[in-house]
Amino acid sequence: MQQEATTMQHDANPSVRPQHPPDSTSYINHVGIQVPRFRAEKPALWFAHLEGQFALSNITKDSTKSYYVISKLEKKYAAEVEDVITNTPPTGRYDRIKAELIRRLLLSEEQRIRQLLMHEEMGDRRPTQFLRHLRSLAGP
Repeated sequence: MQQEATTMQHDANPSVRPQHPPDSTSYINHVGIQVPRFRAEKPALWFAHLEGQFALSNITKDSTKSYYVISKLEKKYAAEVEDVITNTPPTGRYDRIKAELIRRLLLSEEQRIRQLLMHEEMGDRRPTQFLRHLRSLAGP
């Protein structure tokens, strides 16, 4: 009860209230997004998910996007695109990192076909799941 009275007293006293500047646009609010773990086997899908998070959080700045990507890469994947991370000009950095990660991590067509023909087993998947998996390996 004593605490409630104190709170009410602070609310009633304008000198205790936090002062907000007349122009609150000068303040930058931190926006947190849920970035999934990087998936090297499906980098394009990972980037699509990440871009959805950027859109929902209204993140449009190139440097912010690229820093999110870099912060979520494991060391071996960051090393895969180290040249891009360290030598890319500030503008267009996100798109360049994205393009190079996808290009460098995707299996070549020959490797995909070899995997399809030699290594894939249905296992405990339903036939439709297995077909979908084979189609994703085969590519467009």
